Amino acid sequence: MLSTPPILDHEQLAAFALFCDERNFTRAAQQLHLSQPALFERIRRLSETLGVTLYRREGRTLHITAEGQRVAVFAREELRRTSHFLAQLRGESVVQSLVLAAGEGAYLYLLPEVITQFATLQLGTIAPLVLGGPAAVEAVQEGRAHVAVAVIDTVPRELAATELVRVQIVAAMKRTHPLARRKSLTLAQLSSERLVLAPPGRAHRAHVARHFAALGVETDQAIEADGWPLMLAFASAGLGVALVNGTCVLPQDLVAVPVPELGTVTYRAVTRRANKVEPPVIALVKLLGEVLARPRAKGVVRTAR
Repeated sequence: MLSTPPILDHEQLAAFALFCDERNFTRAAQQLHLSQPALFERIRRLSETLGVTLYRREGRTLHITAEGQRVAVFAREELRRTSHFLAQLRGESVVQSLVLAAGEGAYLYLLPEVITQFATLQLGTIAPLVLGGPAAVEAVQEGRAHVAVAVIDTVPRELAATELVRVQIVAAMKRTHPLARRKSLTLAQLSSERLVLAPPGRAHRAHVARHFAALGVETDQAIEADGWPLMLAFASAGLGVALVNGTCVLPQDLVAVPVPELGTVTYRAVTRRANKVEPPVIALVKLLGEVLARPRAKGVVRTAR
């Protein structure tokens, strides 16, 4: 005879999912309009019901365990499904909201048409979550986002990825710059220029630094700017040459010259395998592929399909 599985309390699941988002009892309790002891008790009971440790405290830092991450993903999906089912049961029209995680640059230069068309075709609504590449993918892993659009090379096993578009890395500079009339540039030609780069720790900075290091050129003295718009603003002000993705829309006083030695980066749509079969997710990933495959600026390389 099969044992009866435990009945999971939705209030406990909701409390734990929010706690995972905040990683802080005070903030999570405030959002749930609970006292901290009440929130702590809900999470404790959920842990006991499941028989696993959901989080650990190390000093002042709270770490969600691997089991806790799995429970958080289940909780978010279960709560969404329950909300959807109850709305259908009441005869209410259901418009699914998809959480799309992507970086600022993707939202500015790649995704506006996709978001507009998704709404126009009444496929659902998009709730934007602005996160850089690795954090966007992590949001999908944790169930906080349905789809991520990110530059990613290694895809975690539990995720599925669809290649969308490959983008050249270009040097953005003033039209009056001596190198501006060239059809392409080498790293050697840029080695004496003052560069505008993303901050250390960003994938784009690491990519550029790795290629320059092969020439024995350090990038430690580069001007640092967080985000494509600020990098382009610095280049527009004549502070240096900005190395950016070819998707960027440049101010009129700048030109973009390809740097072939830096290669291309690939944007992919990333989903959880469990969510990949949901109709709204399928529709969004398909639309992303269709829109981003169209001819675009010279810095964007269409993916063969």
